[in-house]
Amino acid sequence: MNHFKHAGLNEDSDYKREEIIRKIEHAVERMTLKELEALSYDMFTKGYFDNL
Repeated sequence: MNHFKHAGLNEDSDYKREEIIRKIEHAVERMTLKELEALSYDMFTKGYFDNL
């Protein structure tokens, strides 16, 4: 029974994660080059690009 409860929570979390990713993608598509460079630099300094 707990397995199904956790699966439901995981599905909800996955949906929320995918929705946030879609919103971020949409916002990034509208950014200027300077805004993208600033975002890229911030992500680089925080280590988000380490494994890419």
